[in-house]
Amino acid sequence: MRLIPTALLAASLLAAPLRAQTTVIEHVRLIDGTGHAPSANMALIVADGVIQGIAPSRPGLKLPAEARVVDAHGLTLMPGLINAHGHLALFEGTANSADDYTLPNVLAELRQYEHYGVLAMLSLGLNRDLIYIVQQQQETGGIDGATVFVADHGIGVDGGAPPLKHAEDQLDQPKTPEEARKDVDAAAARHTNFIKIWVDDLYGTVPKMRPEIYTAVIDEAHKQHIPVAAHEFYLADAKALVRAGVDVLAHSVRDQPVDEEFIRLMKQHGTWYIPTLTVDESFFVFADHPDLLNDPFLIRATSPAELALLRSDAWRKKVEADKDTPHHRADLAMASKNLKRLYDAGVHIGFGTDSGANPLRLPGYAEHRELELMVEAGLTPLEAIRCATGNNASLLAMGAYASVVGGKEGFGVIAKGKAADFLLVQGDPARTIGDTRRIVSIWHHGVEGKPWVTGATAGALK
Repeated sequence: MRLIPTALLAASLLAAPLRAQTTVIEHVRLIDGTGHAPSANMALIVADGVIQGIAPSRPGLKLPAEARVVDAHGLTLMPGLINAHGHLALFEGTANSADDYTLPNVLAELRQYEHYGVLAMLSLGLNRDLIYIVQQQQETGGIDGATVFVADHGIGVDGGAPPLKHAEDQLDQPKTPEEARKDVDAAAARHTNFIKIWVDDLYGTVPKMRPEIYTAVIDEAHKQHIPVAAHEFYLADAKALVRAGVDVLAHSVRDQPVDEEFIRLMKQHGTWYIPTLTVDESFFVFADHPDLLNDPFLIRATSPAELALLRSDAWRKKVEADKDTPHHRADLAMASKNLKRLYDAGVHIGFGTDSGANPLRLPGYAEHRELELMVEAGLTPLEAIRCATGNNASLLAMGAYASVVGGKEGFGVIAKGKAADFLLVQGDPARTIGDTRRIVSIWHHGVEGKPWVTGATAGALK
């Protein structure tokens, strides 16, 4: 196995000492990721990267000898966020090229996710084979950054979606069902966690994947015990994909309201639904809210060149003149309504952002904005947090047979015996979702690190 150069390895680690002692965090408000109401004044014991115990803080509580004690009055402890739809190293600045998917860029983006409290992410397609080196070394503890799950190259359409420049080993474009099955088998041999397919004509401008292709992909992937996630837009395609056995719809239905038939299909098949509301908002939000571009929480996630572009009058005029901007606004409104209806109906709702697939979807920043949009759509803050933590842990577990968390105690919820992957934030995100931005410290595999933007300066969209 090829090793990652020492200089790159060092750059990817959180600026924190290796775990060496027991830590007790006491007098903390606890959100456990299951959807249960927060528990006040709790104590949590961490050692060897694992949560060793949880109990109410009280006078006389027996603590481990020589433990480090953290007084967390006024703070909330919650699971680290999990992004089940992101992409890595597709852009350098604002430009996309086939040369962007490099080891330094992959490590930099995983580190950026981590410093924003996103402690695991599914890179949902457009991965070069080098991602497996990163994943293997994460498994042995050699690399930090967000724990990465992989959906291999992904399977798209020649001349169609995804409309991004890519290297030869970054995307498969089969022309027949037989070729599609071979692509799935090759991904299985690389021990991918998921298979990704794109089923969309991009507002009718490009060819769409044919049903016989995606049916072959889903069938072959399931023979290999690999779940399949689909990019989709239209309700008709979503229904057809669910009937074909797809495991995850990786975007919202946006062309029309979901109906009872769709809800019934989703529940019968146990299909997961990832809203990705930030996808549609990203096209116009910075033109509508230029004040966001002065927020340190956003500034740290972007480049000076991109920031200058987004602050320019030319950018705002371009957004206003774009014929697709009204479509994006309508898509967000429809996606928000459909999310609320599906959540209330009991469909499995996950959490993702498509961050990294467009320079406007900033890794780390986008995930906190997605939480806010889910709340604006009608979910409670606690419900949105559950989607991004406990729910997503269940979603990713479908593809964990070959993953870096296989054989470990798990993550996504706060409980005795679970991985010590959590955030300490100021305030109470169960009441005010913007408080997820107010990160004080980040604990990943029991190692404490600091966010790039501290809780005192992490603003939120008003």
